[in-house]
Amino acid sequence: MTATAAEPVPGRARRAWRPWLLRLLGAAASGVLLYLSFAPRPLWWLAPLAFAGWALVAHGRRFWGGFGYGFVFGLGWFVPLFTWLNDFLGDDFGVYPWLGVSAVLAAFIGVCGGLNTWVARLPGAPVWMALVVVAIELPRSVWPMGGFAWGRVAFTQPEGAYLPLASIGGAPLVGFAVVLTGFGLAALIRARSRGVVVTAAVAAVLPLVAGLAVWPSIGTDAQQGSVTVAIVQGNAPNVGLALQGRRRELRENHLLQSERLLADIRAGRVPKPDVVVWPETATDVVEGRRDPELDRLAREFGVPMLVGAVYRTAAGEAQNSMIVWDPETGPGERYSKQQLVPFGEYVPARDLARLVTPFVDDTGDMLPGTGEPPALHSRGLVFGTTICYEVAFDYPAREAVLAGAEVLFTPTNNAWYGFSEMSYQQLAMSRLRAVEHGRAVVVPATSGVSAIVGPDGGVTRSTSLFTAASLVERVPLRRQTTLSDQLGAWPDTGVTGLAVAGVLAGGIVRLRTRRADAGTSGNTED
Repeated sequence: MTATAAEPVPGRARRAWRPWLLRLLGAAASGVLLYLSFAPRPLWWLAPLAFAGWALVAHGRRFWGGFGYGFVFGLGWFVPLFTWLNDFLGDDFGVYPWLGVSAVLAAFIGVCGGLNTWVARLPGAPVWMALVVVAIELPRSVWPMGGFAWGRVAFTQPEGAYLPLASIGGAPLVGFAVVLTGFGLAALIRARSRGVVVTAAVAAVLPLVAGLAVWPSIGTDAQQGSVTVAIVQGNAPNVGLALQGRRRELRENHLLQSERLLADIRAGRVPKPDVVVWPETATDVVEGRRDPELDRLAREFGVPMLVGAVYRTAAGEAQNSMIVWDPETGPGERYSKQQLVPFGEYVPARDLARLVTPFVDDTGDMLPGTGEPPALHSRGLVFGTTICYEVAFDYPAREAVLAGAEVLFTPTNNAWYGFSEMSYQQLAMSRLRAVEHGRAVVVPATSGVSAIVGPDGGVTRSTSLFTAASLVERVPLRRQTTLSDQLGAWPDTGVTGLAVAGVLAGGIVRLRTRRADAGTSGNTED
């Protein structure tokens, strides 16, 4: 007896779920592969392979299938990437903030996956799909709660073939090149005709060739002389959020390490610097008051200091600031952080957050900086500062460079995050910014990793985590702006505009196809 069309074939129901499960596991594995391409691992080449795996898994799916596999890909990417949130918040908060942030960002990638099922119908599909993935980084950098730009595709590339493209189109171009290579590889694997093979091969190889071709144009030579910079890493206790109650200890550590640095300078063990820099929020400064110990240190160094401080106004409001401290005149120009960390430096939707955690009312809101100069000046030096979290966003360093900054500082307080990968992830962003703007980048951290980064993105010197240390190094001063600086926000705008156009075109093609299929079905029945 043979089975009729209406009768189920024995075993078919048991096997039906297997392709779906394999695709789900493939999406998760591809996301984890992308995570592995981030610092501290120098595995930049894993990133395009991760996108190739995602594209193969999602090929041929409809919108909601694409969304689902994209969401799982995003979870595999973000959940391990943000484990440092647990080091920051500690056991009192549980895993919900970490998993919540990861899920929200994974939802953005899910939207990419759904929309890519539309643009996959267009000629040159890998290009349109890559545009969609990179374009989603713009809205997730501004919403919700001011956005969370951490974990962008470009930040997997602090070294390797794609990095030079940062000087042309910044993080958007680097991210696009990485994703295009991956989607091109996937299309090449699936290709069945000569024309498709050629198109896919070009998509896979051209970004790599372009990056290597741009590499010789990366400028590293000093154009305005050079400057000797000294970083003071005073160290901090590894206590996560409890560091808020130990600010005096943080200050004392940096005072003590500054004294050690002074002793080394006097003994000739290190050269005398032209500027000494403290990391983010290493002390407190009150508006209108002089700090006798900082005054003394600046006089003994005999050079300006750049001091990271919680700056408290006369009205009692607080800002996260970098202050130029002159050996003769004391505190001068000041830059305050514009891009504040939600729930770290301010609490959005406080009434709603109060339902989740009892600690909301223990945290006051800092004020974002407004009106301060994007570049600071002292004794002929012009330098820009992007404070900690700001390095993930494109505009602060660009504004500083366009205002004349000859070297960039990225002060940070990573003591909140323990021995996690967070410090290394942030350093990778500074390396990308160095190439993007053609500037040396100095990274002073309270507890590490402090580093000196050359204009080519190479780390010349660095420290370990949770150690007291100083770095003294000569870095080049540069005035030339890169094409990325001159283009400003246009790469982001262009990628987003093209992605929207591709989605609209793909939607129209999808609608016409459905109507044609419906018409064919109706004619057949007649």
